[in-house]
Amino acid sequence: MKINKNIFILLMAVFLVILHSCMKDELLRDFEKLNINEKNKGVFIINEGNFMYGNASLSYYTPNNKEVINDVFYKTNALPLGDVAQSMTIKDSLAYVVINNSGKIYVININTFKYVGKITGLTSPRYIHFINNNKAYVTDLYAKKITIINPLTFAITGSIDVNNHETEFYQHSTEQMVQAGKYVFVNCWSYDNKILVINSETDALIDSIKVTKQPNSIVIDKNNKLWVLSDGGFSGSNYGQVNSALTKIDISTLKIEKVFTFSDIAASPTELCINKTKDTLYYIYSNWGGGNVNNGGVFKMPINSNQIPQMPFIKEGTKLFYGLGVDTKNYNIYLSDAIDYVQRGVIYRYTPEGTAIDTFKTGIIPSAFCFK
Repeated sequence: MKINKNIFILLMAVFLVILHSCMKDELLRDFEKLNINEKNKGVFIINEGNFMYGNASLSYYTPNNKEVINDVFYKTNALPLGDVAQSMTIKDSLAYVVINNSGKIYVININTFKYVGKITGLTSPRYIHFINNNKAYVTDLYAKKITIINPLTFAITGSIDVNNHETEFYQHSTEQMVQAGKYVFVNCWSYDNKILVINSETDALIDSIKVTKQPNSIVIDKNNKLWVLSDGGFSGSNYGQVNSALTKIDISTLKIEKVFTFSDIAASPTELCINKTKDTLYYIYSNWGGGNVNNGGVFKMPINSNQIPQMPFIKEGTKLFYGLGVDTKNYNIYLSDAIDYVQRGVIYRYTPEGTAIDTFKTGIIPSAFCFK
């Protein structure tokens, strides 16, 4: 007896749906979620994952017992983190994880890692900065605006227009934020050369400071000086390339006090950090495009120095240093090695003197650290 072709296809479709459901249920039964309450000091590692692969992840490391738990967001919530994890900021008992290409921010409890909520309606978010309990700013790679949110309700409440460039190459992306008094300073990295000055009381762009091309990271020191690290662009860019530089700015006058220019045009230093006492700068000196530079590695520079150090504090060697963090409690240094951008990355931990402490693996492309 022959079965009608359409009936056969329908039966096969039903069978596959049932089979898929059974397999899915079985996987769910075998999935044991994390159920912990980690109140001790720890470090979150933000793993970017590969663009368009949706394999970003979050790792958690406990320095006291040298224990690392990878993929804590998924293991706790049975929910993938998303596409390209960019940054993470802690406010009280909550952590805000910015997922760049997914256009959202996940909010989790910092001790249990459990999902609390999410902020959506964003274009390509990069960083979040808290003005107060009821207001935070979110920068964006493409939106040409800074989004204002209410951290308590996870709702978007407004925006700050930053689309004021006249040159076609400018995208006016916004990146990291630091604050002094009521003023928030924002670096514009992609095809840009500006530090924006925002009045946080009026939520208005009031001024800007021109620096070396593509400022990628910023910090404020103990003397209320703003430090800006610029990578100078890259070879073949329509925006052009110049030598990278470290710029010192007086916040009270918005005037540039000193520009430290790097001699090797192939160098594109990144990841400017400052220690707890805000008297020492750290940065990664390498080529973010994958090229080679002499004496690559992590450099350490006192804020009162009159010149850039010539030799690395921690040598890069054959590693691919990608992320840098300085522990605010014990000054230990965390370095990530992206290896080949495909396999799981590695974290190296050092004492303030540069002595290696330990090493552990995380997710794909570990890029940032958030200290609890």
